[in-house]
Amino acid sequence: MPPTLESPRLILRPHRPDDFPASATLWADPIVTRHIGGRPLSEEEAWTKFLRYFGHWTCLGFGYWVVEERSSGAFVGEVGFADYKRNLESSAKGLPEMGWVLSPAFHGKGYATEAVSTALDWANGRFPRVSCIIHPENTASTRVAQKCGFVELERTLYNGRETIVFTR
Repeated sequence: MPPTLESPRLILRPHRPDDFPASATLWADPIVTRHIGGRPLSEEEAWTKFLRYFGHWTCLGFGYWVVEERSSGAFVGEVGFADYKRNLESSAKGLPEMGWVLSPAFHGKGYATEAVSTALDWANGRFPRVSCIIHPENTASTRVAQKCGFVELERTLYNGRETIVFTR
């Protein structure tokens, strides 16, 4: 069972089946997906992604959390670690890959940095290194990665789109 993590303003908790509508709405937002795959996800694609969250924890002992605003209980987004077995030429292949995605209503509040830092605190001692991939135009995520100690490892292509691989 995934642990629940807390930070000053956020709670990172395991996904529950009733989180699916909020998760599907998040992944259907063109602002959210602009730099993550380049297009909104259908409900079917969001459902597949949602089920992977549960599978990662069951099979690998790590995965994603729901990011919840402590003061309101609002669904802020999702953060965590995965092994997507990506078809990606990278020297970081095999490292747990960190990812984060927040609803646009919560952009610009420092929540991404706070959530990523909280998840990384949990990962310390569990993983010697972690990676993340970020589209070069996603300057907000690049700033979060850098604030949290990630450094650029290399630039490559993923699904025909340029991407930057970071490690920490």
